[in-house]
Parts: sequence; C-alpha cells; structure tokens
Amino acid sequence: MNHYVTLFDGNFLPQGLALHESLVRHASPFTLWVLCVDDKAKQVLDRLQKPEIRSLAVSEIETLELLAIKQQRSRVEYCWTLTPMTPKIVFDRDPSVERVTYLDADMWFLKSPDPIFQEFETSGKSVLITDHAYDAESDRSMTSGQYCVQFMTFVRGESEAVRQWWEARCLEWCFARREKGKFGDQKYLHDWPTRFPNDVHVLKQLDRLLGPWNARRFHSSRAIAWHFHGLRLLGEGTVQLHPGYSVPKDVDTQIYLLYVQALHRAIDQIGKPIVQSSSASVSQVIPPWIRSLVRRGMKVARDLRCQKVSFL
Repeated sequence: MNHYVTLFDGNFLPQGLALHESLVRHASPFTLWVLCVDDKAKQVLDRLQKPEIRSLAVSEIETLELLAIKQQRSRVEYCWTLTPMTPKIVFDRDPSVERVTYLDADMWFLKSPDPIFQEFETSGKSVLITDHAYDAESDRSMTSGQYCVQFMTFVRGESEAVRQWWEARCLEWCFARREKGKFGDQKYLHDWPTRFPNDVHVLKQLDRLLGPWNARRFHSSRAIAWHFHGLRLLGEGTVQLHPGYSVPKDVDTQIYLLYVQALHRAIDQIGKPIVQSSSASVSQVIPPWIRSLVRRGMKVARDLRCQKVSFL
C-alpha cells in the first residue's frame, strides 16, 4: 500500500476530494493523509468517512513557533510552510509506513503511478522530486524554479536530513514573493540534486506528471497525473481553467472538462457551493470556443450544473 499526504482548507475541498476519487480509481490500495488547515475541511472529511482518508487537524501539530509564524503569513504561505512537515507527520503517527508521497491537492490521477515508483525504487535514493519540464512558451524556471512541489516521495529515516533542511528553510522564510532567489517553499529545491546527490532522485519520465506549463511539450495521453495549477471555481457556473497558460484544445476537452466534472461530484458530497478566489481576468476563464462546443451538444451541462450563461 502506498501512503500519500496532502493539505488543504475547506475552500479547497473539491480538489482534495477529486484527488481522492482519482486515487481510488487508479492507485488502490492506498491511504491518503490530509492535514486539514481549518475546521471546515476536518468536519467535512470526518462526516464523509472515506475509508482511505486519515484526516488530521492542523492544531494537532501546531507549536508555539508555528502559531507565531501563522500570524505573519497568508493562508497559502502558511500551507507552504507546513508542506515540508507533512511526511514526518505521517511517519510519526504510523510506524509501519516506510514511504510517503506528498501530493498537491490539485493533482488528479489518470493512470496508475506504479511506473513512477518503479523508477524511484531503481534509483536507490531516498527522496524523489520532479521537474516542471516547461515547454518553450511557458518557461518560468527563473522565477518559479526548475523543480515542482507537486509529487515528492520520502523514505523513512534515510530522507530525514533532506526533509529537515527544507523544513528549517521554510520556517525561516516562506512567502508568495520572489526575493534573493527564493519563492515560497519551491525554489529551495533548485540545488537538491547537487546539495544532496546521494539522496535525491529527479524523475526521468518527464511526460508522466503534466500541467499547463508543459501541455504543448508532451501529449496528454502520456500523463499519469495532471496538475491543475490555477484552476478555480468562481461561482455561478464559471470556472477559471489555466490562467497565464495556453494549452491545446484537446487538453481542455479531454482533461479539463473531465476534471471539472469531478469537482462538481465533490461539491455534491460537500453539500454546498464552493467559490474560490481568483485574480485572473475574464479572458482567462472558460474560453469562448469551449462554451460554443458545450452548446453544440457535449453531454456535460447537467453534470457540471452549468445552466448559468457564464459557463455556457
């Protein structure tokens, strides 16, 4: 059984539940540990009682140091600060877990992750990280980093020096701004292959974990999981898909629309609408050609509850 860990608040429950659904479909058996960043997330997960989910309240792990940091950072910055701690949280609570994989909550599996773990096991290393593998039009390695905090695997004991170093850096500085070569929790990974050469393996299968930044470099059929960075539910049937990125039309119809359906199945379980904040312009929401395609008869309107003209 593989163990995964993620974290999110009540506003990100649709993504978290969609992630769980995709793991059930493609990665069973598994355990998904969820660090709930607010009471709403914990209450909903406890009510749903998904057998594969083990939910933890953030208050269970908050120290005086963390509570002080919490007052100085935004919600997203605080989540980034907590991310390096999540593997240890799992190891501390279940001595039988030998390996845990951190996942961003807006990841969604399309296939079994076995090929990724097989490569990692062959490497003999104790930490797995992944390259953004940007396409030529979307290269943000200078600002956002070459490596992506999206799918990171840690082996009990052997990975602790790397994890502790990352945790210490994030406690010192972890903000949603670019400063002296740093950005959030992510740019700290930039020199890991040389700083920790005996411990860190960079996934060689670049086309297995895809997102809007490399959708034009690799065909979506190769993806094991997709990272829906920037996607937000804006209310009134409107969805922000991939602000700032241009993806092929078949990715929108074959990947993004299916994911939006999964989000709405999750909202049905939650029992109330979720509206997520966004700074994107209207032009970065649902492209007009998708609205036209939906009008012409794609059977998604009922599933997406998209009677609102803002989506159709």
